[in-house]
Amino acid sequence: MKKKTVEYGKYGYLFIVPFFLVYLVFSLYPLIYTLYLSFVEYYQYKSKWVGPKFCGFDNYLSQLKSTGGQMNRTLASIINTLIIWIINFIPQVLLSLLLAAWFTDTSIKLKGTGAFKIMMFMPNIITASSIAVLFYSLFSRNGPLRQALVSMHIIGKDYDFMESGAATIGLIGFMQFWMWYGNTMIILIAGILGINPSLYEAAMVDGASGGQNFRYITFPLLMPILQFTLVTSAIGGLQMFDIPSLFNVNQNYDGLPNWRSETITMWIKRLGFSSRNYGRAAAASMILFIVTLVISMIFFVATKERQPKQKHAILEA
Repeated sequence: MKKKTVEYGKYGYLFIVPFFLVYLVFSLYPLIYTLYLSFVEYYQYKSKWVGPKFCGFDNYLSQLKSTGGQMNRTLASIINTLIIWIINFIPQVLLSLLLAAWFTDTSIKLKGTGAFKIMMFMPNIITASSIAVLFYSLFSRNGPLRQALVSMHIIGKDYDFMESGAATIGLIGFMQFWMWYGNTMIILIAGILGINPSLYEAAMVDGASGGQNFRYITFPLLMPILQFTLVTSAIGGLQMFDIPSLFNVNQNYDGLPNWRSETITMWIKRLGFSSRNYGRAAAASMILFIVTLVISMIFFVATKERQPKQKHAILEA
């Protein structure tokens, strides 16, 4: 007589159904619909809607070609986004990795690490809009930090951070870095604490230094967590919107000065909600998707775990 068994695997499918339903409705369907809109002519002209009418790659070409000897605003906004992201991304990863190694090094025995972690994570709790308004009030024409720099003769009396494209981009990049380096540090600390302590004990017995421990144990075993950090930083950084759209903009929410601080998401919003040209906004969104995908794939390849090649023994008869 066969014993009656209970298959618990089917209950697991019931638990993951809500996730897939939310993903299909709020992620997959919008992505497919955006891809569809990028190939159609669909915009509002004098309170009348034109389209949707298939137009091939016209929306993409209109977003990529330059006119009148000037760079297209889509390309310009992508370049602005990449510059701001690099300013934020490189110091964020390097400092977070350094602090994570420092706080987890048992030989240093640093006191009050919990308080340091809280203080460094604190900017991530503050809303981006508050940070943008705070930095604008500090570095504006009559801001206290600008006045202090002028009184110390570090900058000239006529220098205005809001009129300088390099200063505006640098401040936005710093704000992004200041907000997120604490979060990245916590993730890397969790990854380091997951490494088997016996490896460090064996290295200590062999007389390895702290730098050798980091180079040959911590960094290689932390690579999967670092890969996750790099990819998520690229995805989130290239989609930055809140701080640039509130920091230094005009009444039309164009990035000042002369669109130097305008990111690709700000341009997509202008196309979709101000100009009501959904076809071109969708094409710009897909261009951003492709750029993000390429950068993410580069990170995947660069941080991929490589197995050492095994040399096959030659058997002689």
